[in-house]
Formats: sequence, C-alpha cells, structure tokens
Amino acid sequence: MQTKIEKIDSSSAIALKIIEDQEMEALDFLSFREKLSFANISHHEKKKEWATARIAIYDALNQLNEPYPGFFKDEHGKSQSMNGRGYVSLSHTPGLAGAIYHRDQPVGIDMDLIREKILRIGFRFLDAAELDFLEKDPVHYTMAWSAKESIFKCQGKRGVSFRENILLEPFDVNTSLIKGRIRGTDFADHHYTVQVKNLENIILTYTIW
Repeated sequence: MQTKIEKIDSSSAIALKIIEDQEMEALDFLSFREKLSFANISHHEKKKEWATARIAIYDALNQLNEPYPGFFKDEHGKSQSMNGRGYVSLSHTPGLAGAIYHRDQPVGIDMDLIREKILRIGFRFLDAAELDFLEKDPVHYTMAWSAKESIFKCQGKRGVSFRENILLEPFDVNTSLIKGRIRGTDFADHHYTVQVKNLENIILTYTIW
C-alpha cells in the first residue's frame, strides 16, 4: 500500500507510513529526549520502526496544523505528549507504521498481519461468546484481536485482560465498524466504536474515546 495521511475530522488525523531507513535530517523535529532514545536503540529494524512511527505522528499533526511536542511513555506504556496537550497512539507491523492523534479524546490504533496461526490461539484472547460468532477465518480473528488492542490502547491502563475484560459485539468479517466495551474493571461501562480497514494482508483498527 502507499503511504497515507488522512484528516479524520477537525480534531483528529491518522497517518500510515511504509517502514524504511530514515535520514537523520528527516528526524530533526524530534525532541532532545526522543533523539537520545533513538540513539540508544541498537537493533536496526527497531530503529526503523521507531523512527517511521514518529514521522507518522509528525505527519498526522501537520494535517491538523499542530506543532510536534515530543512524546514519552508513561508508567502504563502509553505514549503521552511532553506538553500535556492532545492524545496519541502508535502502532507498527512488518513493513508499516501508523499513528493517530486527537486534540481532546484518548485514541488507540493497531495494525496486524493476517496469519493462519491466530486461529490456534484464539482461546487466549476471545470470550466464549466471541468464539461462537467468529468464523474460523484468520481475517475475522485478526479483526477481533486488533479491535481489542485498539480498545486496550485507548483506555490506557495496564491490568486489562483481552479475554476477560474486553467484550466485542457480534460483527461480520466484511464490516468497517466493531463495537465493544470493557467490563469487570474500574474502566467498565464505556462503549467503544472501532474503525476497521483491511489493507491487503494487514488489518488496521483505530478508536476514539
């Protein structure tokens, strides 16, 4: 697929970038703290993923005419802006990195390759009710996993089980929307609407609080 930058609405934007080596000049926008983090990544592929994801969020911010503030991970592993403004979520899968930004609401984004092996591990992340409606199809299972990942990232706290705490409503393999909620935790009773896109062999999902 081609690199894509899209303004979702007046407050949010999403960017997808093909993962590739980045020249240092292309990363001048990074904060000093981020440049240190980048320099400390020794694995070549991880450096490419990290840098491409930061360029994706930079491009998403440009769509909204927002300055790049720099980002860090909090104690829950969620990216936070250094100026305390706005909400961001990052994701990558082999070959592709993505980012979503919203001025006012928490967000979550996820991307996953469609693989047959997910059918063997569905019981680890799916509720019995979800196993009942999902087809034995790696696309359907990957959509479920990715939707739960986006919800998990949006709520932003550790200690939430995909199988026990995140429940999805029945959905068709061709849908572009998945509805779900978190149950049995302090973050219960909030309902999420997850956007779904099938990008050839990759499932992309994202949600806005």
